Amino acid sequence: MIPIVDTHQHLWDLSKFRLAWLDPNTEAGKILGHNFTPKEYEEATRGLNVVKAVYMEVDVVPEQQQAEADYIVALCESGKTPTCAAVVSGRPASDNFATYVRQFKDHKYVKGLRQVLHVKDTPAGYCLQPAFIRGIRLLGELGLSFDLCIRPAELPDFVKLIDQCPQTRFILDHCGNADLKHTREQREQWKKDMAEIARRKNIVCKVSGFLASAPKRGEWKLEDVADIVHHTLDVFGPDRVMFGGDWPVCLLGVEKYADWVNALKEVIRDRPEQVQRKLFHDNAVKFYGLST
Repeated sequence: MIPIVDTHQHLWDLSKFRLAWLDPNTEAGKILGHNFTPKEYEEATRGLNVVKAVYMEVDVVPEQQQAEADYIVALCESGKTPTCAAVVSGRPASDNFATYVRQFKDHKYVKGLRQVLHVKDTPAGYCLQPAFIRGIRLLGELGLSFDLCIRPAELPDFVKLIDQCPQTRFILDHCGNADLKHTREQREQWKKDMAEIARRKNIVCKVSGFLASAPKRGEWKLEDVADIVHHTLDVFGPDRVMFGGDWPVCLLGVEKYADWVNALKEVIRDRPEQVQRKLFHDNAVKFYGLST
C-alpha cells in the first residue's frame, strides 16, 4: 500500500476556536459543527497508511490567527500525531502582515500561509490589490508558500497574481475548486483556465476538496471525479500534484475519509505506480521538505 502524505488536514476544537463561517443551521453546519481533533483524524484514517499530515488553517476569526498558529506548532512539536507541518492563516493585505509573518521565516513547521478567498464577502479581483500583491511577494522573500483557495471563475485573476509574484511558491487548492455541479460549458472553461494557470512553473496543485461540491453527500459519479482528476494531472504533470484529504470538509461529499481515498485510487489505477506514489507521497515530501 502506497504511503500517504495528506497535505490538507483540518482540525478544530470549537471550545478553543471560533469559525464564523460555520452556520449550525445549515446542512453543512450539522455535519461539520462539532470537534474534529487528532483523535477523530486517527480514527478516520485508520488502515489507509496515512503516514504524515500537513495541517491547513481553518479560517478562524482574525483575532485568533496567532493562537491557531501556536496551537498547531505545539501539536507538530509533540510528535504524537501524523501532523508534522502546517499552513497557517494570514491576511496578506493587512497593515500588520509583515510583522506577523516574519516570525515564520525559516520555521521548522510552518511552511506557508493561506487566506480563504472564495467567501462571499471577498470581492472578485481582491487578489490584485497592490497591498495584497506586496504581501504575497513578501512570502516569497521569506521562503513561505501561499495556498490559493478560490472561486473557479476567478482563475484568470490568479494567473495575473502569480505572474506578478514570480519568487513565491503557490499551491492551488482543490483542483481550483472544480465544481461537480458545473454545466458542460462551465467545465470546459475551468479546463482552459486550469491549463493556463498550470503553465506557471511556481505553482503546484492539490488534488483535494472538490467532492464537497456534490449536490448532496454521495451524489457524485466516478466519471465526473475522473474528468477533474485526469485533467489536473495532465496539465500540471506528475511532479506538481499532491493529494489532500480535506477532512472533515470532505464529509460534505462522502460518508467517510476512505471513500475519497478509494475513489481517487480507482481513478488513477491505470497510471504508473511511480506517478501514483508521487501524487500520494513523494511530491509532498519534496515540496514541504518533510523528513522521511
